[in-house]
Amino acid sequence: MLASRAVQQPTVRPSPLERWKPRAAGRTQLLLAAALWSTVGAALLAAGARWTTQALGPRAGALLLALAVAAGLLKGRFVLDRAAIRIADRIAARGDGRCLGGFLSLRSWLLVALMSGAGRLLRGGVLPHAVVGPLYVAIGTGLLFSSRVAWLRWRAAGTS
Repeated sequence: MLASRAVQQPTVRPSPLERWKPRAAGRTQLLLAAALWSTVGAALLAAGARWTTQALGPRAGALLLALAVAAGLLKGRFVLDRAAIRIADRIAARGDGRCLGGFLSLRSWLLVALMSGAGRLLRGGVLPHAVVGPLYVAIGTGLLFSSRVAWLRWRAAGTS
């Protein structure tokens, strides 16, 4: 009879990048996504409200702020909710132990960078604060409103 030899599998060593990549549970990634959307939304809303009231005064500013908030709620409900659901589904599908920054796809991170750059240009004086302020209020309101998707998923993940 022939003696069977144990077949050794080669040892796969993770790359240095893989070894040092910060990993997190899915629930932590949901928390990070919710906090990111909430923080950015609140900052945009606050800056936009300040610029609008400074540029137009309290009375006219309040009317424009109300319109911008309404527009932001509509954008959140019909546009940003879908993006938030897609991000939450991505996090759930990836599971635990994945890269902390991977809660957003590369495409989404590029969009974040593009939006940040566009915001920087707008703040730089391309448009007056009377125009930029309500735009920031609408975007901030939408982000804050749609962050509830990630917050609800985060809370549900803690009870399961």
